[in-house]
Amino acid sequence: MEFFNKVGKVALGSRLRLMTASFTDDAAKIYELYGIDFNPKWFPVFYTIAEDRERTITEIANEIGHSQPSVSKIIQEMIGAGILEEGAKTDDKRKNNVVLTEKGLLISNKIKNQLLDIDVAVEGLISEAKHNLWAAIEEWEFLLQQKSLFKRVSDQKKIRESKDVEIVEYKPEYKEAFKSLNEEWISTYFEMEEADYKALDNPEDYILNKGGKILVALYKNEPVGVCALIKTQNPEYDFEMAKMAVSPKAQGKNIGWLLGKAIVDAAKELGAKKIYLESNTILKPAINLYYKLGFEKVFGLSTPYKRCNIQMELVL
Repeated sequence: MEFFNKVGKVALGSRLRLMTASFTDDAAKIYELYGIDFNPKWFPVFYTIAEDRERTITEIANEIGHSQPSVSKIIQEMIGAGILEEGAKTDDKRKNNVVLTEKGLLISNKIKNQLLDIDVAVEGLISEAKHNLWAAIEEWEFLLQQKSLFKRVSDQKKIRESKDVEIVEYKPEYKEAFKSLNEEWISTYFEMEEADYKALDNPEDYILNKGGKILVALYKNEPVGVCALIKTQNPEYDFEMAKMAVSPKAQGKNIGWLLGKAIVDAAKELGAKKIYLESNTILKPAINLYYKLGFEKVFGLSTPYKRCNIQMELVL
């Protein structure tokens, strides 16, 4: 256990595998103790069939949470051991029924006392322990169904790396980055349009000198994301949130959220009451981000962009 104390929770999988190996070794010895020639890994499949007498591979896989290939392999091993046999044939091989043989039925009867003894032994272990592992496993399974360990680690990675992201105001030195970052994503999904060139070639005249604002995300002092507030001619809105772009090499660091939040805060500081944006529903991560920021869909506004198929507004 010294290794796990040293490494900590990052070795969770290894520690669980070690405990599983210990249980599996004991399970083999327990079957031998009761005089039953049986492979422990067969038990979930065996128990499911023993309960209902006749099941399809698909039904068994769904019941025990295994893949169909895994269940098929176990069934073939059990057929080879003379415990199972194929039942009625169907046109779909995956729906072939399997049933217990005479040997399987005999094991089913012999195993009952073994299961009772195991249940009592495990209950005794639970009563001796400070923490109820069985209840904890059920709770962990529920929590991991809601949010996987991968997603939890991914979110933590974003939080950690986002600490190295700095949101700064536009300077002339960021002009090329403002244009290139936007050109990169627009050209990937669509084509550059006249309105794009107006904003990207002349950000000072088109955006800043008209009362707008541009923010730049720096990751380790390198510009990797941009976003702008553009003063609108529409009396319904104070600004358009536009020209948001994040470098593909910097994605997964929460930069889009940090930029969006900073732009919304900047709009509030400028006294804006309502802002809007234009996008395309093919950009699902971006649309999800806008909803997360509080934007809602609106309809009927004129747009200079052919690629626009969704418009959204945010009441500040």
